[in-house]
Amino acid sequence: MNDDVRNIVLGLVATAISASLGWLARTYLWRRELRRKQAFFGLPEHAESLLVVNRDPAATEPAVHRFDVFALLELSALIKECGAHAEVVTQDAVRQGFGERTEFCVGGPASNRRMTAHLSAMLPGLRINTEPEPVAERSAFRIGGEHYAMERGLSEHVLLARVTTGGRARPVFLFCGQSAITNQAATRYLARHHERLARKYRDGTFVLLLRVLNSAAYGPDVVELVADVTRAARSPLPEPEAAGTA
Repeated sequence: MNDDVRNIVLGLVATAISASLGWLARTYLWRRELRRKQAFFGLPEHAESLLVVNRDPAATEPAVHRFDVFALLELSALIKECGAHAEVVTQDAVRQGFGERTEFCVGGPASNRRMTAHLSAMLPGLRINTEPEPVAERSAFRIGGEHYAMERGLSEHVLLARVTTGGRARPVFLFCGQSAITNQAATRYLARHHERLARKYRDGTFVLLLRVLNSAAYGPDVVELVADVTRAARSPLPEPEAAGTA
């Protein structure tokens, strides 16, 4: 073997070794990122999860609003990326507690009775006005001592929460918005920022208030973080004082 052939062979071997090391490094980083995502969502490979579907309160027949369908599709993609499986269940057909399987619950209390139960059990510091009148107060949030009204199509709010029940229980994700499009905005926000949220909230629990701006023009894409309301939402509201007390 002359020097030219030997140099070619050595070059090919070096290239093969470099390619193998690069592939191994990329695979390691991909697997580490996947494990972190699975841990955050409580979705190890082949795990079962629950997608709780609300109903469109404006429909005369049982139906799901199209923006809520889009939200469910985005969540389904996240679940598939983790190598897990999802069972879709309507809000009035769930007959189990929380913590057994990771749960993604979509819709406000006016359209999702499962959400109503979760808010009462896990976020006692939150109140949502489900009364149709007065119109200005419809779907308004009260969190602690703060009030957040809705301006449809201009400024709408949504709660994005990840709540655990202690121990090794699976998390419950809540997407509770003032309108259907805000539910989709919250799922998209979670998909984009889950890595940052996992680093920031190492205990796994958070309740974020998001604002969707000008959804009539921009859809669910323009979202800003209003506040971290974890403490206020998880602290029971004070009981109203009885009439006639000093």
